Amino acid sequence: QVQLVESTGGLVQAGGSLRLSCAASGRTFGRFFMGWFRQDPGKERMFVTTINWSSGNTYYADSVKGRFTISRDSAKNTVYLQMNSLKPEDTAVYYCAASGKAYLGATYYTFSNQYDYWGQGTQVTVSS
Repeated sequence: QVQLVESTGGLVQAGGSLRLSCAASGRTFGRFFMGWFRQDPGKERMFVTTINWSSGNTYYADSVKGRFTISRDSAKNTVYLQMNSLKPEDTAVYYCAASGKAYLGATYYTFSNQYDYWGQGTQVTVSS
């Protein structure tokens, strides 16, 4: 089994920054993409960003483009989410995800059902 362990989120003021990490451990698997999603209570899980584990290419939701940065450390099996210029609307539970499948024709994985493994989720709250 694969485990994804996220760092603790937190409370930050609007305009501030926060960095999340997600460490993968357990069974070795072919990793195609790792990504971050977020979810508000009562709403569906929304795509935030993803990174091609092999090439390092990244893709972002329009709502976070220019403010968030995803990166990876292959040696540590860890993916990071650097969040800058945070806004109250960024408040959500953030989930790390990993995909072990190849989806032909998909340049980036932006749908939750393309991911096989999920972290436990971590709360990020941005106060105004």
